[in-house]
Amino acid sequence: MSVWMSRVGRSALRAVAALIIAAPMAATAQAHFDGKKAYEYAREFVAIGPRWPTGPGHAKAEEFLRRHFAHDQLEMDSFTADTSIGPVAMRNYIVRYPGKKDGAIVLGSHYETNYPLRKINFVGANDGAATVGLLMAIGDDLRTKVAGGRKLDGYSVWLVFFDGEESFQTQWSNSDALFGSRHLAAKWGRDGTLGHIKAFILADMIGDKDLDIQREAQSTDWLVALVRRAAQKYGYERYFFQQEETVEDDHVPFVQRGVPSIDVIDLDYGPNDSYHHTVQDTLDKVSAHSLTIDGDVFLETIRLIDARG
Repeated sequence: MSVWMSRVGRSALRAVAALIIAAPMAATAQAHFDGKKAYEYAREFVAIGPRWPTGPGHAKAEEFLRRHFAHDQLEMDSFTADTSIGPVAMRNYIVRYPGKKDGAIVLGSHYETNYPLRKINFVGANDGAATVGLLMAIGDDLRTKVAGGRKLDGYSVWLVFFDGEESFQTQWSNSDALFGSRHLAAKWGRDGTLGHIKAFILADMIGDKDLDIQREAQSTDWLVALVRRAAQKYGYERYFFQQEETVEDDHVPFVQRGVPSIDVIDLDYGPNDSYHHTVQDTLDKVSAHSLTIDGDVFLETIRLIDARG
């Protein structure tokens, strides 16, 4: 009897010990961003078809964004761009989620497709749609946190969907591109909004299944360091900053005005970048896994910026 009791006692102690060890492991398990939801939004956006300015798909893309954010603090920033094909009506879309701290973190993506490629059914699955889906899913997460009139614990977070990022000429020209970001940066510079922006994070072409995000050379050093820390938290180091490249993108007008900014971009899209600006930029090249990585890192970066003060 005493031997049986001691065995039972030892078994009970081992069971309790196992529970004690397992409990902190469960407590430290990290919840991940819903990349599948972001992918589904991207799929719906791609289904619209080409979204080049002045085309019918562009208007459908605008309606898609307006419908999704209809119950949020949504602003339509309308303007006329002086392009190489003449005046073109454009709209940026800005969605605001208020925070308790004074200041805002801006996340951006462009939503239109390349105008010169309009005749070849270019749908821009990675080049626009994937990051639109990413920001929409991030918006869903933020919306739950501000429900019922609450505020985010840190800074406000603004999502910006830029129009007119692509050049209207076959050969890239930064004077004939970045229309939405150039317009908004100038507008916010005039009215004092830029002074309230703590960080600007641009997402571009990061739905790629073979994710390889470059360290963009014009990006603000401390923001690059925070994104790197966020990636390290989840063990994502291999996807980030293995190479450096200078990119002309929607962050540049903000960099030029002194706003801390980073372009989170993967310009290594397909073998020798062979999918970029081709009909091969289709949804099968995009993955929910990559969007999960992006979302985890973006949300953790927001947390780190909030903690930075």
